[in-house]
Amino acid sequence: MIMKTKNKIVAFCLVCFVCIGCDRATKGFAKLHLKDKPAQSYFHNTVRLEYVENTGAFLSFGENWPHAVSFWALSIFPLLFLSGFFVYAVSKAKDVNFFELLPFAFIFSGGVGNIVDRILYDRHVIDFMNLGIVNLRTGIFNFADICVTTGVLLLMVNSLKK
Repeated sequence: MIMKTKNKIVAFCLVCFVCIGCDRATKGFAKLHLKDKPAQSYFHNTVRLEYVENTGAFLSFGENWPHAVSFWALSIFPLLFLSGFFVYAVSKAKDVNFFELLPFAFIFSGGVGNIVDRILYDRHVIDFMNLGIVNLRTGIFNFADICVTTGVLLLMVNSLKK
């Protein structure tokens, strides 16, 4: 079934709305139930939930930057980039099918989810999930990070198909 451009844009926006909503809800849950409490471990410590406020970017990159530099580099420039990214994705809707558009929705949503945190919480992003086996662990991340990673992986899969 071929979707009309308008329907693809509506579906794109709906996916963005759902992903951003899930990100806000999970971060609210983490703040309410994990903040100021010890880490919670599940499945023999494969899944660990612990509340962290990350001032930096991926793996705390830039957390020691001055306030103004951090604000511009991790909030304003990404917000401008994501605005352009949104326009680009919507403009591509007429040329691609929805499944080729979907990765852009995930990437956009994840970026917006983390920028909302930075603006609401003075440059901090709420992270709370950690996965691993024994000493091999991921960094602490959140639902927005999952959206971005999923979007990038789907883009890679789509490009390999072509």
